[in-house]
Amino acid sequence: MFKKLFAAILLLASCTGMAQAQKAEINLSYGAYTQMDATDMKDGWKGVNTAWGSLTAGVNFRVNSKIWIGPSYTFSSTTTKGGPEHSNIAYHAIMLNGRYHYYSNSIVKLYAKLGLGVEISYMQPKWDDDNYSKAYCAFQIVPIGAQVDLSRSAAMFAEAGFGAQGLFQVGVRFKL
Repeated sequence: MFKKLFAAILLLASCTGMAQAQKAEINLSYGAYTQMDATDMKDGWKGVNTAWGSLTAGVNFRVNSKIWIGPSYTFSSTTTKGGPEHSNIAYHAIMLNGRYHYYSNSIVKLYAKLGLGVEISYMQPKWDDDNYSKAYCAFQIVPIGAQVDLSRSAAMFAEAGFGAQGLFQVGVRFKL
């Protein structure tokens, strides 16, 4: 299932990229308080600490003057509270994101974003050699995001929303 979803996301991204190959960007960001912390994406494990946040990398392709679409990968991890059963969980989310710019002036661009995909929780019990994975639905809903261009090829952004990429997210975009 994971391989099929990943292949579909890559196919969609490459089709979009062929149509608008000259308008692409790379995103790198950090997000705080993720969907994985707020919901049970830890197979019911008890005593799990809050994750440190998330790191996201993505590529977006311009569809028209207001719409960007592209895949992203998000990583986060956590541990269980100490003791003899101290264990680790690694979260991997792959999503397809769409961004709509609804306001723009000479300084700032405001936008909304929606992402949907899969999150894989890689469970690593300390005293059990049988590491295993669980798949969950991953999403990101951002009603307000703001981007400020630093130059013709770089911008910084901040987003407030909820999902696998974080409640609050800050990062940079590099235009290709």
